[in-house]
Amino acid sequence: MAEWVDICSAERLPMGERMVVDTDAGKVAIFHLSQGLYAIEDRCSHDNGELASGEWGGDEIICPRHGARFCILNGKALTPPAYEAIEVFAVREQNGIIQIDIDN
Repeated sequence: MAEWVDICSAERLPMGERMVVDTDAGKVAIFHLSQGLYAIEDRCSHDNGELASGEWGGDEIICPRHGARFCILNGKALTPPAYEAIEVFAVREQNGIIQIDIDN
């Protein structure tokens, strides 16, 4: 069953921006891409370090330490040294509030 958690007003995350929030599921990075809202765990599967401060463009984020690339849309590891996907979370805007489902 979905466990939707309110994050912030939609106005606080304009298109082209990202934010990291603490949840019961750990740190989650939320991105407002041209395709919509996406949420991934803020953890590189290569070394478990934070991921969200890395450079990003389009639908890819680059780990700031070792350069592994991940797809923001589906969490797949795209380049070494990461080989395992990261968790993605359902995210939606409901009545002007961004929410994520931390019970995937």
